[in-house]
Amino acid sequence: MDARFLSPAAEHGLARTTPCDLELVIPAYNEERRLAPTVLALAEHLSGLPLTTALRVIDNGSSDRTAECVDRLAASGVPISVTGCSRRGKGAAVARGMVASRARWVGFCDADLATPAAAIDDALRLLGDGWEVVIGSRRCAGARIPVRQPPLRRLGGAGFRLLTRKLSGPVKDTQCGFKFFETRAAHRLFADITTTGFTFDLEVIARARAHGLSLTEFPVVWSDQQGSSFRPFADGRRVVGELWRLHRALPRITSHPAEAAA
Repeated sequence: MDARFLSPAAEHGLARTTPCDLELVIPAYNEERRLAPTVLALAEHLSGLPLTTALRVIDNGSSDRTAECVDRLAASGVPISVTGCSRRGKGAAVARGMVASRARWVGFCDADLATPAAAIDDALRLLGDGWEVVIGSRRCAGARIPVRQPPLRRLGGAGFRLLTRKLSGPVKDTQCGFKFFETRAAHRLFADITTTGFTFDLEVIARARAHGLSLTEFPVVWSDQQGSSFRPFADGRRVVGELWRLHRALPRITSHPAEAAA
């Protein structure tokens, strides 16, 4: 294990009982066109790391050839598996991958790879320093957005941040699809997650804060990608409904802060 990813304390306490050091989860719904370049880019970067790594694609009930696409990429040099998830929604797919992982660290990124694979190195350094939840951010100092979202999406994002401050706390960017976890923390956060749609990240962050897990953001380079499945008008009402349910559930989510110290 390369020292550039580990603090001395973390290196001393490193357990070698996990199947691999890092597993990366990619939720996918009808992504046969975008998935191959993403998997190949991730596999190329991961194969150059001084760690044991694996990729896990979560097929979220695709009706195209997403699973077959992954099978064709199995010889890329990094172990790649496909796990099915019949429960619809990105949050459900990510949770399926998180709770299934037995790696030391586990993360997820979107199938469009809006954040380049090189950002994994920054996440690993923070995990190696002992952080339990590491969040890629487009809004903290040092982040760059070469290709921005359309104006309507940016306006919706501003409204979303305004409505979610109570849940997000100091976290500046809850929605960037580039997050990493110490796997025991991931199991704890995702085992009973209730939000399966686009706002699941917010519930994860609220749970992490309530449980007292160590959490940090790091700046990423992020570019808007064509082909997003989010439709501002059609999906907006569902997002509002999810936020309403999350705010109602907040007392229950935050009612056991002492649990994290046990």
